[in-house]
Amino acid sequence: MTMNCVRLGSGKPLLLIHGIGSSHHSWDLIVNELATQREVIAVDLPGFGDTPPLVGETTIRTLADAVTDFLREEDLLGIDAVGSSMGARLVLELARRGGVLGTVISLDPGGFWQGWEIPFFYYSVRLSAQLVNSLQPFLPSLTGNPISRSLLFAQFSAHPWTIPAPIALQELRTFTPTPTFIELLDNLAHGEKQQGASAGSIQQPLVIGWGKQDRVCIPSQAKRAHQLFPDAQLHWFDNCGHFPQLDAPEEATNLILSVTDGTYLPQESTLETEVMLTHKEPDTLLISVGTAVVVASLIIAFRFATR
Repeated sequence: MTMNCVRLGSGKPLLLIHGIGSSHHSWDLIVNELATQREVIAVDLPGFGDTPPLVGETTIRTLADAVTDFLREEDLLGIDAVGSSMGARLVLELARRGGVLGTVISLDPGGFWQGWEIPFFYYSVRLSAQLVNSLQPFLPSLTGNPISRSLLFAQFSAHPWTIPAPIALQELRTFTPTPTFIELLDNLAHGEKQQGASAGSIQQPLVIGWGKQDRVCIPSQAKRAHQLFPDAQLHWFDNCGHFPQLDAPEEATNLILSVTDGTYLPQESTLETEVMLTHKEPDTLLISVGTAVVVASLIIAFRFATR
Protein backbone atom coordinates (compact mmCIF):
# COMPACT_ATOMS: atom_id res chain seq x y z
CA MET A 1 0.00 0.00 0.00
CA THR A 2 1.44 3.35 -1.07
CA MET A 3 0.56 6.39 1.02
CA ASN A 4 1.85 9.90 0.67
CA CYS A 5 3.70 10.83 3.83
CA VAL A 6 6.02 13.47 5.22
CA ARG A 7 9.03 12.42 7.31
CA LEU A 8 10.75 14.83 9.65
CA GLY A 9 13.32 14.57 12.40
CA SER A 10 15.22 11.63 13.79
CA GLY A 11 14.85 9.23 16.66
CA LYS A 12 12.17 6.70 17.57
CA PRO A 13 9.56 6.64 14.76
CA LEU A 14 6.15 8.19 15.43
CA LEU A 15 3.14 7.82 13.12
CA LEU A 16 0.56 10.64 12.86
CA ILE A 17 -2.90 9.86 11.40
CA HIS A 18 -5.33 12.68 10.56
CA GLY A 19 -9.13 12.74 10.65
CA ILE A 20 -11.85 12.84 8.00
CA GLY A 21 -11.59 15.65 5.47
CA SER A 22 -8.01 16.44 6.41
CA SER A 23 -4.43 15.50 5.53
CA HIS A 24 -0.97 15.33 7.08
CA HIS A 25 -1.18 19.12 7.40
CA SER A 26 -3.54 18.58 10.34
CA TRP A 27 -0.38 18.28 12.46
CA ASP A 28 1.45 21.36 11.15
CA LEU A 29 1.26 23.26 14.46
CA ILE A 30 3.06 20.53 16.40
CA VAL A 31 5.01 18.45 13.90
CA ASN A 32 8.24 20.45 14.07
CA GLU A 33 8.39 20.28 17.85
CA LEU A 34 7.70 16.54 17.78
CA ALA A 35 10.46 16.15 15.19
CA THR A 36 13.05 17.50 17.63
CA GLN A 37 12.79 14.20 19.51
CA ARG A 38 11.19 11.73 17.07
CA GLU A 39 11.27 10.69 13.46
CA VAL A 40 7.77 11.82 12.60
CA ILE A 41 5.86 10.10 9.79
CA ALA A 42 2.65 11.99 8.97
CA VAL A 43 0.53 10.19 6.39
CA ASP A 44 -2.28 11.11 4.03
CA LEU A 45 -4.91 8.38 4.36
CA PRO A 46 -6.35 6.90 1.14
CA GLY A 47 -8.67 9.38 -0.54
CA PHE A 48 -7.21 12.38 1.29
CA GLY A 49 -4.30 14.70 0.63
CA ASP A 50 -2.08 13.25 -2.07
CA THR A 51 -2.95 9.58 -1.53
CA PRO A 52 -5.36 8.07 -4.09
CA PRO A 53 -8.58 6.43 -2.85
CA LEU A 54 -8.81 2.73 -2.12
CA VAL A 55 -10.15 0.40 -4.75
CA GLY A 56 -13.47 -0.85 -3.38
CA GLU A 57 -15.17 0.29 -0.21
CA THR A 58 -13.64 2.77 2.22
CA THR A 59 -14.45 2.05 5.86
CA ILE A 60 -12.65 2.04 9.18
CA ARG A 61 -11.91 -1.65 8.58
CA THR A 62 -10.42 -1.15 5.11
CA LEU A 63 -8.45 1.90 6.23
CA ALA A 64 -7.03 -0.11 9.13
CA ASP A 65 -6.03 -2.83 6.65
CA ALA A 66 -4.39 -0.21 4.40
CA VAL A 67 -2.40 1.35 7.25
CA THR A 68 -1.27 -2.10 8.36
CA ASP A 69 -0.09 -2.92 4.82
CA PHE A 70 1.74 0.41 4.61
CA LEU A 71 3.53 -0.17 7.91
CA ARG A 72 4.48 -3.70 6.93
CA GLU A 73 5.89 -2.56 3.59
CA GLU A 74 7.85 0.25 5.31
CA ASP A 75 9.11 -2.13 8.03
CA LEU A 76 7.36 0.00 10.66
CA LEU A 77 5.15 -2.52 12.45
CA GLY A 78 5.13 -1.73 16.17
CA ILE A 79 5.50 2.02 15.61
CA ASP A 80 4.08 4.44 18.21
CA ALA A 81 1.06 6.28 16.80
CA VAL A 82 -1.15 9.30 17.35
CA GLY A 83 -4.58 9.70 15.74
CA SER A 84 -7.01 12.61 15.57
CA SER A 85 -10.81 12.28 15.27
CA MET A 86 -11.45 9.52 12.71
CA GLY A 87 -7.71 8.81 12.83
CA ALA A 88 -8.07 8.46 16.61
CA ARG A 89 -10.65 5.73 16.13
CA LEU A 90 -8.36 4.16 13.56
CA VAL A 91 -5.44 3.86 16.00
CA LEU A 92 -7.79 2.37 18.61
CA GLU A 93 -8.88 -0.25 16.08
CA LEU A 94 -5.24 -1.04 15.26
CA ALA A 95 -4.39 -1.26 18.98
CA ARG A 96 -7.31 -3.67 19.43
CA ARG A 97 -6.03 -5.90 16.62
CA GLY A 98 -2.61 -6.16 18.22
CA GLY A 99 0.81 -6.50 16.64
CA VAL A 100 0.49 -3.38 14.50
CA LEU A 101 1.23 -0.40 16.77
CA GLY A 102 3.25 0.28 19.89
CA THR A 103 2.21 3.10 22.21
CA VAL A 104 -1.04 4.78 21.11
CA ILE A 105 -2.47 8.26 21.74
CA SER A 106 -6.05 8.69 20.52
CA LEU A 107 -7.24 12.33 20.41
CA ASP A 108 -11.03 12.84 20.48
CA PRO A 109 -11.94 9.61 18.67
CA GLY A 110 -15.14 9.42 16.64
CA GLY A 111 -17.51 6.48 16.68
CA PHE A 112 -18.70 6.35 20.29
CA TRP A 113 -21.95 8.23 19.78
CA GLN A 114 -25.42 6.85 20.47
CA GLY A 115 -29.03 7.83 19.80
CA TRP A 116 -29.52 11.50 18.91
CA GLU A 117 -25.72 12.01 18.83
CA ILE A 118 -25.54 10.05 15.55
CA PRO A 119 -27.69 12.38 13.40
CA PHE A 120 -26.21 15.39 15.17
CA PHE A 121 -22.70 14.29 14.15
CA TYR A 122 -23.66 13.19 10.65
CA TYR A 123 -25.76 16.14 9.52
CA SER A 124 -23.73 18.87 11.19
CA VAL A 125 -20.44 17.63 9.71
CA ARG A 126 -21.92 16.92 6.26
CA LEU A 127 -23.60 20.32 6.13
CA SER A 128 -20.40 22.01 7.26
CA ALA A 129 -18.41 20.30 4.50
CA GLN A 130 -20.96 21.21 1.83
CA LEU A 131 -21.04 24.86 2.84
CA VAL A 132 -17.26 25.09 3.19
CA ASN A 133 -17.03 23.65 -0.31
CA SER A 134 -19.24 26.46 -1.61
CA LEU A 135 -16.99 28.99 0.14
CA GLN A 136 -13.72 27.73 -1.38
CA PRO A 137 -13.13 30.82 -3.60
CA PHE A 138 -13.48 33.10 -0.57
CA LEU A 139 -11.50 31.09 1.99
CA PRO A 140 -8.28 33.15 1.90
CA SER A 141 -10.12 36.29 2.97
CA LEU A 142 -12.44 34.45 5.36
CA THR A 143 -9.65 32.67 7.20
CA GLY A 144 -7.58 35.85 7.27
CA ASN A 145 -10.25 37.59 9.35
CA PRO A 146 -10.49 36.41 13.01
CA ILE A 147 -14.27 36.95 13.10
CA SER A 148 -15.12 34.91 10.01
CA ARG A 149 -12.42 32.37 10.93
CA SER A 150 -14.14 31.91 14.30
CA LEU A 151 -17.49 31.39 12.60
CA LEU A 152 -16.06 28.77 10.27
CA PHE A 153 -14.44 26.80 13.12
CA ALA A 154 -17.21 27.32 15.70
CA GLN A 155 -18.06 23.61 15.92
CA PHE A 156 -14.47 22.41 15.99
CA SER A 157 -12.53 24.78 18.22
CA ALA A 158 -13.01 26.26 21.70
CA HIS A 159 -11.18 29.46 20.65
CA PRO A 160 -11.01 29.46 16.84
CA TRP A 161 -9.75 33.03 16.55
CA THR A 162 -6.37 31.81 17.87
CA ILE A 163 -5.85 29.31 15.04
CA PRO A 164 -3.23 30.80 12.68
CA ALA A 165 -4.81 31.88 9.40
CA PRO A 166 -2.56 29.70 7.16
CA ILE A 167 -3.37 26.63 9.28
CA ALA A 168 -7.09 27.40 9.12
CA LEU A 169 -6.96 27.86 5.36
CA GLN A 170 -5.10 24.59 4.83
CA GLU A 171 -7.61 22.67 6.96
CA LEU A 172 -10.62 24.04 5.11
CA ARG A 173 -9.09 23.47 1.66
CA THR A 174 -9.39 19.70 2.26
CA PHE A 175 -12.67 19.74 4.21
CA THR A 176 -14.86 19.05 1.18
CA PRO A 177 -17.53 16.40 0.47
CA THR A 178 -15.55 14.17 -1.88
CA PRO A 179 -16.87 10.64 -2.56
CA THR A 180 -14.41 9.22 -0.02
CA PHE A 181 -15.45 11.81 2.56
CA ILE A 182 -19.16 11.02 2.14
CA GLU A 183 -18.63 7.25 2.21
CA LEU A 184 -16.52 7.44 5.36
CA LEU A 185 -18.87 9.87 7.08
CA ASP A 186 -21.75 7.46 6.49
CA ASN A 187 -19.64 4.55 7.75
CA LEU A 188 -18.65 6.44 10.88
CA ALA A 189 -22.25 7.36 11.67
CA HIS A 190 -24.18 4.32 10.48
CA GLY A 191 -21.67 1.57 9.75
CA GLU A 192 -19.74 -0.94 11.79
CA LYS A 193 -19.60 -0.32 15.53
CA GLN A 194 -16.20 -0.07 17.16
CA GLN A 195 -15.23 -3.26 18.94
CA GLY A 196 -13.41 -2.98 22.24
CA ALA A 197 -10.44 -4.73 23.83
CA SER A 198 -10.88 -6.61 27.10
CA ALA A 199 -8.92 -5.53 30.17
CA GLY A 200 -5.31 -6.69 30.03
CA SER A 201 -5.36 -7.41 26.30
CA ILE A 202 -3.48 -4.23 25.28
CA GLN A 203 0.05 -4.44 26.58
CA GLN A 204 1.39 -1.14 25.23
CA PRO A 205 0.54 2.26 26.77
CA LEU A 206 -2.77 3.68 25.53
CA VAL A 207 -4.04 7.19 26.27
CA ILE A 208 -7.34 8.63 25.05
CA GLY A 209 -7.31 12.44 25.04
CA TRP A 210 -10.50 14.51 24.96
CA GLY A 211 -11.24 18.22 24.72
CA LYS A 212 -13.69 19.36 27.39
CA GLN A 213 -15.39 21.65 24.86
CA ASP A 214 -15.57 19.13 22.01
CA ARG A 215 -18.75 19.87 20.01
CA VAL A 216 -18.22 17.04 17.51
CA CYS A 217 -17.60 14.12 19.85
CA ILE A 218 -19.18 15.37 23.06
CA PRO A 219 -17.18 14.66 26.24
CA SER A 220 -19.68 12.18 27.72
CA GLN A 221 -18.70 9.80 24.89
CA ALA A 222 -15.32 9.38 26.58
CA LYS A 223 -16.96 7.09 29.12
CA ARG A 224 -18.08 4.70 26.37
CA ALA A 225 -14.63 4.74 24.78
CA HIS A 226 -13.05 3.95 28.15
CA GLN A 227 -15.53 1.13 28.81
CA LEU A 228 -14.57 -0.47 25.51
CA PHE A 229 -10.84 0.13 26.12
CA PRO A 230 -10.41 -0.27 29.90
CA ASP A 231 -6.61 -0.43 29.62
CA ALA A 232 -6.57 3.20 28.44
CA GLN A 233 -5.84 6.29 30.52
CA LEU A 234 -8.15 9.26 29.96
CA HIS A 235 -6.52 12.68 29.53
CA TRP A 236 -8.67 15.83 29.54
CA PHE A 237 -7.73 19.03 27.71
CA ASP A 238 -9.10 22.18 29.33
CA ASN A 239 -10.49 24.97 27.11
CA CYS A 240 -10.15 22.70 24.10
CA GLY A 241 -12.45 21.59 21.29
CA HIS A 242 -12.25 18.66 18.89
CA PHE A 243 -8.63 19.15 17.84
CA PRO A 244 -6.10 19.41 20.70
CA GLN A 245 -3.30 19.89 18.18
CA LEU A 246 -4.99 23.17 17.17
CA ASP A 247 -6.49 24.36 20.47
CA ALA A 248 -3.79 23.14 22.86
CA PRO A 249 -0.68 22.49 20.75
CA GLU A 250 1.84 22.72 23.58
CA GLU A 251 -0.11 20.37 25.84
CA ALA A 252 -0.77 17.97 22.96
CA THR A 253 2.95 17.89 22.13
CA ASN A 254 3.92 17.29 25.75
CA LEU A 255 1.32 14.54 26.06
CA ILE A 256 2.54 12.74 22.95
CA LEU A 257 6.21 12.94 23.93
CA SER A 258 5.65 11.94 27.57
CA VAL A 259 3.38 8.99 26.76
CA THR A 260 5.74 7.66 24.10
CA ASP A 261 8.87 8.03 26.26
CA GLY A 262 7.23 6.46 29.32
CA THR A 263 7.21 9.53 31.59
CA TYR A 264 3.48 10.34 31.42
CA LEU A 265 1.74 10.79 34.76
CA PRO A 266 -2.02 10.13 34.56
CA GLN A 267 -4.34 12.94 35.57
CA GLU A 268 -6.22 12.67 38.83
CA SER A 269 -9.97 12.27 38.47
CA THR A 270 -11.96 15.32 39.55
CA LEU A 271 -15.62 15.97 40.30
CA GLU A 272 -15.81 18.02 37.09
CA THR A 273 -14.66 15.13 34.92
CA GLU A 274 -16.96 12.67 36.71
CA VAL A 275 -19.92 14.93 35.96
CA MET A 276 -18.75 15.27 32.36
CA LEU A 277 -18.62 11.51 31.94
CA THR A 278 -22.12 10.93 33.28
CA HIS A 279 -23.98 14.02 32.01
CA LYS A 280 -26.56 13.39 29.29
CA GLU A 281 -27.50 16.42 27.25
CA PRO A 282 -31.15 17.07 26.34
CA ASP A 283 -31.78 15.38 23.00
CA THR A 284 -33.85 17.84 21.02
CA LEU A 285 -32.29 20.95 22.51
CA LEU A 286 -28.69 20.04 21.71
CA ILE A 287 -29.48 18.81 18.22
CA SER A 288 -31.41 21.98 17.43
CA VAL A 289 -28.91 24.36 18.98
CA GLY A 290 -25.89 22.59 17.54
CA THR A 291 -27.26 22.43 14.03
CA ALA A 292 -28.42 26.04 14.22
CA VAL A 293 -24.96 27.18 15.31
CA VAL A 294 -23.30 25.41 12.39
CA VAL A 295 -25.79 26.68 9.83
CA ALA A 296 -25.85 30.24 11.14
CA SER A 297 -22.07 30.43 11.40
CA LEU A 298 -21.50 29.34 7.85
CA ILE A 299 -24.27 31.49 6.39
CA ILE A 300 -22.83 34.53 8.17
CA ALA A 301 -19.37 33.63 6.90
CA PHE A 302 -20.73 33.33 3.38
CA ARG A 303 -22.28 36.78 3.60
CA PHE A 304 -18.99 38.08 4.93
CA ALA A 305 -17.28 36.70 1.83
CA THR A 306 -19.74 38.05 -0.70
CA ARG A 307 -19.92 41.63 0.52
